[in-house]
Amino acid sequence: MLNTGSMLVRSLMTNKVSPMIVTCRMQSVVSSVRGVVGMLTLNRPKALNALNLEMIQSLTPILKEWEAGKDGVQVVVIKGEGGKAFCAGGDIRAITEVPGGDMQKQFFVEEYQLDHLVGRLTIPYVAIMNGITMGGGVGISVNGKYRVATEKTVFAMPETGIGLVPDVGGGYFLPRMTGQLGMFLGLTGHRLKGWDCLHAGVATHAVRGDMVDQLEDALANLESGELVQKVLDEFLAMEAKEHTFSLTKHMEEINRTFNGDTVEQIVKRLESEESEFSSKALKTIKTASPTSLKVAHRQIREGEKMNTLADVLRMEYRLVTRCCQDKDFYEGVRAALIDRDNKPAWVPSIVDEVTMDKVDWYFSTLGKEELILE
Repeated sequence: MLNTGSMLVRSLMTNKVSPMIVTCRMQSVVSSVRGVVGMLTLNRPKALNALNLEMIQSLTPILKEWEAGKDGVQVVVIKGEGGKAFCAGGDIRAITEVPGGDMQKQFFVEEYQLDHLVGRLTIPYVAIMNGITMGGGVGISVNGKYRVATEKTVFAMPETGIGLVPDVGGGYFLPRMTGQLGMFLGLTGHRLKGWDCLHAGVATHAVRGDMVDQLEDALANLESGELVQKVLDEFLAMEAKEHTFSLTKHMEEINRTFNGDTVEQIVKRLESEESEFSSKALKTIKTASPTSLKVAHRQIREGEKMNTLADVLRMEYRLVTRCCQDKDFYEGVRAALIDRDNKPAWVPSIVDEVTMDKVDWYFSTLGKEELILE
């Protein structure tokens, strides 16, 4: 919680030395340096800061330069403009405009390389997850060392609902959540809101939205990046600390139903439950792409056995490549974002008809097209 009497925070907040500010404005990303902190702002508020190729190509070189010590940066803080979203995901409409095109491939290659960079960055990386944080926005937040939720945070991985899979590292962090929580989130796209993100492990810290500016000031006045965690600990909101995780009462049921060896088994277990919670989860699963469900289930199980984020991202690049070569991804985007009839015609239409051969094809190697990570 924030202890306003803390000597550390008080000294940082009242520091009379103004931090150096260097600002560089771009179309979709704003970068600045305040003291030892490099600030990054995703600047597409009307699009809920959806991640496009331009943004990725702006963020990557900046992070590499700051990691190398440019402008004296020892800490990175990233946030979203507008107050509604940190980043609502990848710019899916743009990605699907030209199926199989070079831009589509380039987007996923460079997005995953950015996610890997965030995950392996050698200086502290702090994502302020204020507002909607989904899909591509998860890749540039949850893979980082420090993730700060607010009462407005809305986290979800809803990709199976549009014929995709919970990628950008989902195969790494989802199976490392408590019990079968990650499988539940990955298959259903269930939304975690506010302080729930802290208790689920999505966020490492939590701060009230009206304290975010003061948190940034405190970080900017640090003399060393080594004190980042201490400052974040000081700003921990009491409301977040005392909050009861909304899924606590359902965890036994989640663990019992979502530990199935197959999606078919999970569906049968949900059908055998008599609770409103399982009925809602089952309804959501039955609206998702059957192919995506079976691929995502295996993705999460395989990811649990992998040792590094890099290994998972290489696997997930194969999966999204196959999604782009299949039909459900385009149909899901059409139904959800273009025609908005919310009536996707999945092929096949039920889980039982998705063959093992098809799932194996999704996981098959790409030869010379494999993802290369540093």
